[in-house]
Amino acid sequence: MKRCLIFAYFKNNRYSFNALLGALEKTFLSELDKFQFYFPRKKEELLKLIRELSLNSEVFVFFSFFTPQYWEIREFLKEIKEIKSKKRIWLLAGGPHATGLPKQTLEMGFDYVFVGEGEKVIVEFLKSLLRGEYYPEIKGLSYFKEGEYIHHGKAEPVCLSGYPPFSLKFSLIGPIEITRGCPFACKYCQTPRIFGAKPRHRSLEEILHYAEALLKRGLRDLRFITPNAFSYGSTDGKTLNLSALETLLKELSRLTRAYGGRIFFGSFPSEVRPEHVTEETIELVKRYCANDNLVIGAQTGSERMLEYLRRGHTVDAVRRAVKLTIKAGLKAKVDFIFGLPEETEEDIKATVSFMEELARASAIIHAHTFMPLPQTPFMKKKAGKISKEVFDFIKKFLPKGQVFGDWERQMLLSERISEELLLPQFMQKGHEKKIFAI
Repeated sequence: MKRCLIFAYFKNNRYSFNALLGALEKTFLSELDKFQFYFPRKKEELLKLIRELSLNSEVFVFFSFFTPQYWEIREFLKEIKEIKSKKRIWLLAGGPHATGLPKQTLEMGFDYVFVGEGEKVIVEFLKSLLRGEYYPEIKGLSYFKEGEYIHHGKAEPVCLSGYPPFSLKFSLIGPIEITRGCPFACKYCQTPRIFGAKPRHRSLEEILHYAEALLKRGLRDLRFITPNAFSYGSTDGKTLNLSALETLLKELSRLTRAYGGRIFFGSFPSEVRPEHVTEETIELVKRYCANDNLVIGAQTGSERMLEYLRRGHTVDAVRRAVKLTIKAGLKAKVDFIFGLPEETEEDIKATVSFMEELARASAIIHAHTFMPLPQTPFMKKKAGKISKEVFDFIKKFLPKGQVFGDWERQMLLSERISEELLLPQFMQKGHEKKIFAI
């Protein structure tokens, strides 16, 4: 029987699949023809493929998703299960939510969960299928077997240079991931819990190789995935390595000029930490890059909250970063999170005051609402709520184009995540009132 692999290649989750298919292309190429691959981009296309392929084939459907997508995926699974009940269909999940709550993800209806980084896991899993093993012992794989929850632990971190950032064979391409791991361990963030605290950088040679591959395919704008763009080459992720950073941008600039390309660095889909915004790093952006903005992570204007969140920088560091960015002729897009756990009225006033100061200096505020997420120290905290003071700030500066973001939808999702999804994981009968104190 043929084996078909269907990857739910939806907009919010494409980067994960780019990396997984790149891993297969690099380390499993000789065996790929034993499977048929499909990459539907729409729900209707995916369901149609499942119905058609399952008539004569064994079908494996891969999902990668974030916690805010939980309800969308759950409803989707209900439709797939109607087909699955009569066919040989296997459902697989990976990504931040599955890594944070593997057993709960299996209980949604998935047959397998990838826990952690998936490059090695997917290769070993497909090898096991070729051997006829459906319940292999692979680190990073979880499943139910005869009703028993089998968890083989979290996958080991991979060497980025050992795997492509995307798949050229399948033309699943996008931004180049240049760094994984973050040493700051902010309490609300999943990144260090999934990828670890030690930064791992893709080698310069590998970055240039894949950058040229994109340019040869006609892509002219190069973008990068990293938790902190200016940390490239840093051994600890906290201290700048200006030499490595300049070499990277200089060599990328040399390469892109030959193809008429452009470099976007420190802007979407990545950001920079405020203390790493210096005259030197901005000068490198101005000299080699085409972006007209920097995305700067601030999160709060309260010194007390910055320390509580383990942000590792001060309010003044944000102030200085914004000042330097605007002075250089770049837009400063500054991230803030509203409704953070343990915020006091004084913390909120300090944040609103600081945002007003930045807005008057022409900064643009990227507004977020706090959402508790699996695996983070804040996963048991109450949902984020936006205060009246923050709403007043948004109403004042939104018409001026100085506030943007998805804070309203995030506020609704935050409550659902907390009340319907995360807190029930820890709730015990008779202890409902104690849960928020954890």
